[in-house]
Amino acid sequence: MGVRVLVGGAWGFACSRRLSAEGAREAALRACTFARAAAGLHSRRLAPVEPQTGTHRTPIERDPFDVPISEKIDLCLRADEALAGRDVLVRQAVVRAQREHKLLLTSEGTEVEQELIESGGGIDCAAALDGVFQTRSYPSAHVGSSCQSGWEYVEGLDLVGEAPRIAEQAAALVRADECPSAVTKVVLDGDQVALQVHESVGHPTELDRVYGTEASYAGTSFLKPGDLGSLRYGSELMNITADPTTRGGLGSFAFDDEGVPAAAVPVVEDGLLTGFLSSRETAARIGAGSGGSMRVLVRMTNLHLEPGEGDLDDLLADVKEGVYMETNRSWSIDDKRLNFQFGTQVAWEIKGGRLGRMLRDAMYTGITPEFWAGLDAVAGADSWRLYGLTNCGKGQPGQSAHVSHGASPARFRNVQVGVRR
Repeated sequence: MGVRVLVGGAWGFACSRRLSAEGAREAALRACTFARAAAGLHSRRLAPVEPQTGTHRTPIERDPFDVPISEKIDLCLRADEALAGRDVLVRQAVVRAQREHKLLLTSEGTEVEQELIESGGGIDCAAALDGVFQTRSYPSAHVGSSCQSGWEYVEGLDLVGEAPRIAEQAAALVRADECPSAVTKVVLDGDQVALQVHESVGHPTELDRVYGTEASYAGTSFLKPGDLGSLRYGSELMNITADPTTRGGLGSFAFDDEGVPAAAVPVVEDGLLTGFLSSRETAARIGAGSGGSMRVLVRMTNLHLEPGEGDLDDLLADVKEGVYMETNRSWSIDDKRLNFQFGTQVAWEIKGGRLGRMLRDAMYTGITPEFWAGLDAVAGADSWRLYGLTNCGKGQPGQSAHVSHGASPARFRNVQVGVRR
């Protein structure tokens, strides 16, 4: 258990592994001691919140912890076997489940209890030929994808059925041409759009980074508090929403870790910065109510690029020459969240509105506001998917959070693809 106190305008925190009244009392006393030691350095204020009571449990159809381990192993073995193919050297099939039971009590009168259940999985394989090594993953890279759901989510992924396609693409990639260098139009699949949102919108809009009070893991932010309502983040097609009420989202809950009720918060509207991801403390500094993003630290909840119109074919149809990129392979971004580089596992050239030859080692670079200013099409709701990430890092010592991003394929103008020559 953890105890956080505010004494003399200063925070104190302590925890205990003893889940008892004595353990709680001891942790509270230590937290008060730490707060008094820090008193006078800063005066912390909190945005007000009405006391809340209630319970919440992730809605599920089949509890993943009731699924026999033999069934889980059998699924992984069958998926692994289905990944066997020409030139495939490494295969992996993974399933996962997590249950988190949280109880929040505050001196302001809040008493809420939540049980959050996650299920997920994925497959990966790597092929090699003549010194060329390539990887393909499904449904996403970096240990697949997860959802706040029961085992039915894993069953719906159809890992066994998708495995042959992934193996075939890995084998094709080692024979594919390298992605050429050019400034061109780029169409990203929803999975890559999700990570683009995560790295270039999610982290820089965390208000503690904006104020510079968080910099240890992934830097601060190019944004300033005064940018709210005035900074042009991207084109008018860019609409970003933080929504912890999204069904199935890894960042979904009924109340955040300060007891703030879950609610959708617009972050970017028609390309304009209109919101931050905030806690009660950080929100008070800008004279606003909490954005409900306190998940021990200020964190993304479910951060979505809202859908536009049409589908992937419509996005491709208007492109004379360009590149379509799918499934993240690598990412790098500076400590202000401005200059970035992303690589994808696979790409295809676009010629005359149609996909052409497969390309390997595809990458693109950009500067955050300039890149989003080039957004000129977003596919519609039928193409919109939820992508769950379990490896979002922040803090020191490092902490990992689980977040989701809703996205559909999107098209961008004037993007540097490959290495600038």
